[in-house]
Amino acid sequence: MADRIEKSEAEWRRTLTVEQFQVCRKGGTERAFTGKYWNTKTRGTYRCACCGNPLFSSETKYDSGTGWPSFWAPIAEGAVRMEEDNSFFMRRVEVLCARCDAHLGHVFPDGPAPTGARFCMNSVSLELVADDDNKGLGT
Repeated sequence: MADRIEKSEAEWRRTLTVEQFQVCRKGGTERAFTGKYWNTKTRGTYRCACCGNPLFSSETKYDSGTGWPSFWAPIAEGAVRMEEDNSFFMRRVEVLCARCDAHLGHVFPDGPAPTGARFCMNSVSLELVADDDNKGLGT
């Protein structure tokens, strides 16, 4: 992981779309089956939309049937961090970018082998760099 990135709320507002800011910086959620990556089959690396940190590989993406892009593992240890989330009267585990603390989604214990995890992410929090475009990016 590259060095941490910290910006003020005003700086994030200038660099992100309204939807990205709401989800990534305020912990929002896009509606199911509306994000650009929920059903994509493109091979590549999913990076943080805020800072470019590599987060997930298409190799671990699967169709969870939830309407959000789902992965059974992050691309590398330390790419994401997790925090307990007790909002909306639920107990969940929030997934954040380890580099810039962007809200990505949540992880649940109902995923496939080999991890049993379902990293249920918001498309707006991600940017897919297709394998053909990954040359020279270190992934």
